[in-house]
Amino acid sequence: MTAPSILNVHTPVTSFAVLHSLHDDTLDTLFNTLSRKTNIGTAGARVGAGWLKYAWNDSIWNLDDAADYAIFVFRTTGKLPKTQGSQASTSAAAVAAAKEDEPAVSPTLHMHNPAQPLPEPGAGYINPAYYGFQRATSVSPRPPSRAKSVRSVATSRRSRRTAGDDPDVDSVPLFKKQFQDFHAENGVRTVFGQIGPVPNVRMLLKTGYRHVYMSRTFAIQNRFIPAKAAPGYYGYGGLVNIGQWPITVGRKTTTLPVYLSEETHFDVVLGRSFMERRGVKTDPTDLTNVTFGDTGEKADIEVVIIRDGKGEIVTVT
Repeated sequence: MTAPSILNVHTPVTSFAVLHSLHDDTLDTLFNTLSRKTNIGTAGARVGAGWLKYAWNDSIWNLDDAADYAIFVFRTTGKLPKTQGSQASTSAAAVAAAKEDEPAVSPTLHMHNPAQPLPEPGAGYINPAYYGFQRATSVSPRPPSRAKSVRSVATSRRSRRTAGDDPDVDSVPLFKKQFQDFHAENGVRTVFGQIGPVPNVRMLLKTGYRHVYMSRTFAIQNRFIPAKAAPGYYGYGGLVNIGQWPITVGRKTTTLPVYLSEETHFDVVLGRSFMERRGVKTDPTDLTNVTFGDTGEKADIEVVIIRDGKGEIVTVT
């Protein structure tokens, strides 16, 4: 048996190490080991797909499934894990030919719960070793360029002053750009459907909610509740059930209790009551892969990333 190797793990708030044999253990073994680790800021949540990343060749890579794990082990040690079959070995042969002389990379992982926002700088201790907070360009490549900001456009219109003369040009810290890129990889699932008499409604599909919820603004606009609804009447005093309403997504209609909410980003939120009724099956590695178990049809999913008026990413939990 190969001697267990030490994996260094950095989270946004701490760093630690675990024993893990890259060749004899599996990714599930690593998930279990990390899930049992206490006092690392995970609040007892199960570690799984979407939690782990690693640095290699000046980029940050996901570690979500068995194929990712085989590539990670191969890049780190130059060998495949014993749990990989002949098919994986064949596909890795081409990689080995192209990367024959590449040096091994120290086994270091970066871990973060994708359902939780990263801590804001200044709000408490942040771990500078976590890739999202590192300023060194060797950790991750520069984020891809986007549309010019108001500041950059104004700079380009100035006379012949160079960017080096203006300390405000490109003043957004690298860790903030990496924070934005991290959350840009983790949007939320939405579907279009009909609720009551209102068709073509974008609805958030989220297991973090227990029931089906409707925003107060949408409910008033479409007369689900009176237009003069005020504090103490239809809300502001806890969850208020506004009745059973038919919800049509795909080919099937189901009737479920709907609760009034103060959600401002989505008109309707389909929580676990809807997903359990329809037997919704999701793929943690592909946000667009959603199937309705009762009809067998694949949902038409649109992944949405919400930004506020300043262009900042809004995390929907």
